[in-house]
Amino acid sequence: MAFKKEVVEIIDPKKVFVGSSDAPVTIMEFGEYENEDCAKANEVVKQVLQDYDGKVKFNFRHFPLTRIHQRSMKAAEAAVAAVQEGKFWEMHNEMFNNRRNLGTISLKLHSKEVGISNKNFLTDLVNGTYGWHVQDDLKEGIDRGVKELPAFFINDEPLQGKPTYANISAAIDAALKKSKKKTTQKQVA
Repeated sequence: MAFKKEVVEIIDPKKVFVGSSDAPVTIMEFGEYENEDCAKANEVVKQVLQDYDGKVKFNFRHFPLTRIHQRSMKAAEAAVAAVQEGKFWEMHNEMFNNRRNLGTISLKLHSKEVGISNKNFLTDLVNGTYGWHVQDDLKEGIDRGVKELPAFFINDEPLQGKPTYANISAAIDAALKKSKKKTTQKQVA
């Protein structure tokens, strides 16, 4: 007798957003959890999401620099595992807060800290269950020309300069003006 293998659909990182789903501005960041500049940018993003509530949505994509940060790949996989339980943002922030402590066992402890109940979490990490999803993010980042982290895109336009609050908010304001013009033009037509 043949057994039918259960097909489990994995939620892809590119489908995970925080912020208003119908926001006119989408911010996408390519980053990783061991990178100090990405950690600083995470704090900027939190402020931007608060200040532009309803106007922006944010998507974090994984771009582990494994030659520099050996634990960045497994940390990215842990984030994808967290997505499966609706705990991505909790795990995302937990890993940034503990970016010097991202070994496999530590990732399991962080997952418990944020309320992930998957009993196979550690096994999935060891087996690389979510590795392909991280590789997909990495490939997209390379295709978009990402060379250093963090790399931001505001409505698919690369952010020029450092990801400071001033630079990101200026890019958001410009994108909001563009979207208002398009809305006005549609109403006139």
